[in-house]
Amino acid sequence: MTDFATLFSPITIRNLRVRNRILSTGHDTTLPTAFVPNDALVAYHRARAAGGAGLIVMQVAGVHETARYTSHLLMATSDDCIAGYARVAEAVHGHGCALFGQLFHPGREIMESQDGTLPVAYAPSAVPNERFHVMPRPMSLRLIAEVIAGYAAAAHRLERAGLDGVEVVASHGYLPAQFLNPRVNLRTDRYGGDVDGRRRFLAEVVAAIRAATGPDFVVGLRISGDERDLEGLGEDEVTDTLVAFDGAFDYYNITAGTSAGLGSAVNIAPPMMVAHGHLEPLSAAIKARVATPVFVAGRINQPQDAERILQRGAADMVGMTRALICDPEMPAKAQTGRLDDIRACIACNQACIGHFHMGYPISCIQHPETGRELTYGTLTPAPRPRHVLVAGGGPGGMKAAAIAAARGHRVTLCEAGRQLGGQALLAQTLPGRAEFGGIVTNLAREMALAGVEVRLGQPVTRALVEQTGADAVIIATGAQPRPIAIEGAETGHVVNPWAVLRNEVNVGGSVLIADWSLDWIGMGLAERLARAGCRVRLAVDGYMAGERIHRYVRDLWAGTLHDLGVEVIPYARLYGIDERTVFCQHATSGAAMVFEDVDTLITSLGHESVATLEDELADVVADIHVIGDALAPRTAEEAVFEGLKAGVAL
Repeated sequence: MTDFATLFSPITIRNLRVRNRILSTGHDTTLPTAFVPNDALVAYHRARAAGGAGLIVMQVAGVHETARYTSHLLMATSDDCIAGYARVAEAVHGHGCALFGQLFHPGREIMESQDGTLPVAYAPSAVPNERFHVMPRPMSLRLIAEVIAGYAAAAHRLERAGLDGVEVVASHGYLPAQFLNPRVNLRTDRYGGDVDGRRRFLAEVVAAIRAATGPDFVVGLRISGDERDLEGLGEDEVTDTLVAFDGAFDYYNITAGTSAGLGSAVNIAPPMMVAHGHLEPLSAAIKARVATPVFVAGRINQPQDAERILQRGAADMVGMTRALICDPEMPAKAQTGRLDDIRACIACNQACIGHFHMGYPISCIQHPETGRELTYGTLTPAPRPRHVLVAGGGPGGMKAAAIAAARGHRVTLCEAGRQLGGQALLAQTLPGRAEFGGIVTNLAREMALAGVEVRLGQPVTRALVEQTGADAVIIATGAQPRPIAIEGAETGHVVNPWAVLRNEVNVGGSVLIADWSLDWIGMGLAERLARAGCRVRLAVDGYMAGERIHRYVRDLWAGTLHDLGVEVIPYARLYGIDERTVFCQHATSGAAMVFEDVDTLITSLGHESVATLEDELADVVADIHVIGDALAPRTAEEAVFEGLKAGVAL
């Protein structure tokens, strides 16, 4: 599909004309400082507006002092925020894009305090959540009135700053949804009891915002159409509420899940194991019952998928947030027919929401320029074109080659193997991880557009460097499984994960995975082998499987492994093997842990760098850069970022 007539048709929301149907939904960036928009946030949103997005909804802004759920959100509780918001509005409007702000109170969904002490959370009733284990304090009538007034005052400030509208956040189990939920709202006063009482808070919020803003100011509602949690709001409850509010809001922005539950929170940013456009049926069902325009998000990372959703009438706009994080120019590329040039999001969650959960600014493992627009947003031509030789065709080497060539250098990338991609080729073979291979496709396209010469089956040697006369060498030769002496290994069947992923070994019917890495390898192998009918024990040298991968990926995977019958053993340090018996030590007590009837021991014990080339070339070429796993074994994120930095440094 290359005809995007619906996707690039304008839409009018209230009296606001939006140029197309591509929406960047509100998402935390961890870019703001001092709780107000800053230069980094202005540059971030400018890039997406310049790339062709129709509407940008900024991240949440607290409407009351009790709304501070992290240490790096925006706050719209004083006029101090207006100047920063005005700068974002000017930057976004300058590229023809509309801009809304989110108005937010988390209620009981508090992640952290401002000073490290346990925070006090306020909610309709003292009903705790599963995920953060917070016991909230019931809101007094006085506090409810203050918060409602806070929504109105915040909306007025954003209107003064020049934004086109605001979005009330009732999604993911946040405060308005807590009032709506009869299992969370146990009040017996006017804000609880029957369904009208539970809806009163939201009704008074939207009425207060309307009274405080002008007639053309847009007021939308972000809500989970189904919180997909045992104690959450169900689809029927939400739909009935939206029917009741039809006409009160200018649009409904539909998502799913709730922050309150471990399993349901994955819907906030569903990982690659979740189907593309998986919320289309939900938005379609809601749209069939309301007259208010309906937006939808959820793993819509390609314009073809967005167009189909719109054409089928399931929504009026589509949220393509992570697609725009990965490629801010995606809309412009789609509109001009450059589909092969689109850098498609692979929903790894590592550097976007993964950074947020670690308290770091947003980025993307494929496009580390994201979130770093002030530093890397514009490539400067190389002052003197040089011949650059890149050793290694994994993600880091590919990014380095593409950036160096785009800056005007003559770049040759040599890959010893027959394919580009490095360890990404292994990752994509695991269940639900095929999309990870997209990083290879996307970076290969970047190299082709930049004019990189690629040589497959060509290792880089001292002789080759001397022969080519390269001025600079980027060493991106990656890593290999760490060899480790295991007591008794000669008596049993001991293999490394790469051999299993490449189908080079027969593992038998019972396997034990000794997992020191605590990443995608152990969990992915466990799922793959369990689905093949093996008895799988995953012995992790840590406190949980997947400890080092993003929590939504890990949590979803943990449920899958449980359902497949995989036995996960924490705190298990590998000690040795005696034929079909594997011995571990408890990592904290040192006590013996014995596992019998093991056909194959798979050792996921980390990697070691392949970097001998650095010493070999020390007296041949002066300008050497070592990046990615060749520098130190880590992940694709570090490799690609270091590739960017190396390409810029030349």
